[in-house]
Amino acid sequence: MGNNMPSQKNVLSALRKVYDPEIPVNLVDLGLIYSVKIIDQSVDVKLTLTATGCPMHMVIAQNVKTAVEAVEGVTEAHVEIVWEPRWSPEMISPEGRQTLGMG
Repeated sequence: MGNNMPSQKNVLSALRKVYDPEIPVNLVDLGLIYSVKIIDQSVDVKLTLTATGCPMHMVIAQNVKTAVEAVEGVTEAHVEIVWEPRWSPEMISPEGRQTLGMG
């Protein structure tokens, strides 16, 4: 990989700066990011939301796109919201659980 190629680590780091507006935990630690695929300088992100019909889905998707496209080496990002597998609180990382006071 050359210096201008995006890395999985850098993309995930950028996604850790994106939050669900109603929950004080980033999308990665909430377990909402299902996949990140890097093909050359294009990144495809599949994510879900905590609830179907979330009124903020377009804002969250745009925030993900903006964050990923700000990563060095990324020329474009495609964001897809998926509903399978269905999200559950068990998907929250230990860091996210601590932030939410879940032990």
